Formats: sequence, C-alpha cells, structure tokens
Amino acid sequence: MSASPSPRPLPHSPGRDGSAGHAAGPQARALTAALPWVARHHGQTVVIKFGGHAMVDDDLKAAFAMDILYLRHAGLNPVVVHGGGPQISAQLGRLGLESRFESGLRVTTDEAMEVVRMVLAGQVQRELVGLLNAHGPHAVGLTGEDARLMTAVKHYADRDGTPVDIGRVGEIAHVDAGIVQGLIDNGRIPVVSPIARPEDDKDAAEGGVFNVNADTAAAALAVALGAETLLILTDVEGLYRNWPDSDEVIPRLTAGELTGLLPRLSSGMIPKMESCLHAVNNGVRSARVIDGRVRNSILLQMFTDDGAGTVVVPDDVSGVRETTA
Repeated sequence: MSASPSPRPLPHSPGRDGSAGHAAGPQARALTAALPWVARHHGQTVVIKFGGHAMVDDDLKAAFAMDILYLRHAGLNPVVVHGGGPQISAQLGRLGLESRFESGLRVTTDEAMEVVRMVLAGQVQRELVGLLNAHGPHAVGLTGEDARLMTAVKHYADRDGTPVDIGRVGEIAHVDAGIVQGLIDNGRIPVVSPIARPEDDKDAAEGGVFNVNADTAAAALAVALGAETLLILTDVEGLYRNWPDSDEVIPRLTAGELTGLLPRLSSGMIPKMESCLHAVNNGVRSARVIDGRVRNSILLQMFTDDGAGTVVVPDDVSGVRETTA
C-alpha cells in the first residue's frame, strides 16, 4: 500500500518572514485597514456635491458612481447633489446664448433658466441615476421642486458691495428634507438637481423656478438632514493658501479661520467655501473640498488617512478627525 501523499502547500502562501506572497495581499490589507473607518461612519448620512471635470469625463463618472455604491453597501447613507455647469454652458452655446458669471454664480435669464432646468433634470441627473441603477434599484432622481424640498428667494450677487441682479438665481429659504429622508430610510440613494421652487406662491403658480448654486444646495440639504459630512468635488486640489502666488493646499481650517479668509478668496471658490462654512456652523461635523479629478477620491476621504484637499471643522473640534482632509 502506497503512502498517502503529503499535503500540497497553498499557492502563494506567505513567506517565512510573514510577508504576503499572494497578489491579493495589498488589497486584503487595504480592506482590513478600512474597517475602523467603515465602523465609524456606519449609518451616517454623507452629502456629496458632484461637479467639475468628473461630470464630463466618462471614466471619472463611472468611478464616482462606484464610489457612491460602495458607500451605500458599506452602511452609509449617501445623498448626491449635482451641478451641471459644463453641460449648461455647452447647451447655451449651441443655442447662441451667452454664459456670464457674477461672483462665481451663473447669470440666469428666463430663457437660460429653461435650458438650466432641461439640462440638470433631463440630462445630468438621468445619466447619473442610470449609472447607479446599472447595479441595482438604488437611485432615485428628484429636484428641489419635488414635494417642496427646496424653496428659494431671489439672490443678488455682490460686486464691490453693490447688489447685482443675476436673474433667476435663488437663495435657499427653506429645506423640507422629508422626501429625501424617506428615500434614505427605504434604502435608496437620492440624486438631487439644484432647482428650487419660489417661496412666493404666486411666482410658483406662474411656473417660475430658481437656479440654485449646487454647492449652496448641498450644504443646505446636509444641514437639514443632520449629515455627518459634506463633500464638495471640484477641479482643484483644495483651498490654496495664497493663490495664485502659491499652490500650497491648506489641509485644515476651523470655521473662524475660514471666516477670516473669505474676503481674499477667488470668486470661483467663494460659493464652495461659504457652503462649507454654513454647513459646519449649523451642525455638520466636517465639510471637505476635494479633487474630483482623482479616481476614488471619495473613498480615500471616508476610509483612509490618505485623503487630500481641505477640511473645514467647527470651532469646537472635539471628536472631529484631525488627520488630512
């Protein structure tokens, strides 16, 4: 009778020094390292403003959708508020309409508002909802008009202390987040277009709506939901310390420090940083401006110590992560 064969060694087993010999070793370590972050954020609501180059690059759009799905399956409650600046400008250009901005806000005539509404709710939102729902019945699209989610009053831009009429641009007056919370409670991912119903019922009855800056809308919704975190994706690495003379990114600011910096910021960063400030001054534990051009930047923020960008925290920072943003 022949002897039983010796057990075969496992393929790619660890070496004698304990080092991983299998190609999956680094991935397994990454998953293990993420566990404390997953546990910390489990059950929390995270509002993500989707905008910038990530919206027009197909690979980045697909990666963004997978990041959002990962958050959902890791036990978080992601809510997406999207912009649509590049798409709106492109459509306005095709129609021979000019794109103009004041203090970082789009000048929105009645004619332009029809384009804004069509592009945001009919194009950008539907594409993102489609990407998310390719992997299951997860996402539901809505606008700030739905169930009076967002109501707004007319907003004027500021030009050297003088108010400037920029058309149908709204400043959020009230958020009734019940419809969004209901979707969260039902396991869905809300995807919100920043179009608001006028507070004035007469204006609303006549079909008037407001274009709301997506950063502002995301911050207001984060506050109304009692979100843990607001993430704003943009096309820069974060808030620069002394732009354009320096490209050094400020990793972390308290609300008070940001208040002092606001008057010196470039016009494009003002709505983003004002939104971060509003969020942390009204109960959101942290607000982060991150580079949406980096694949999986959301996961790096939420589940590792390697996130980059700028984080804004309340002046009372007890309990807020003090690592990189």
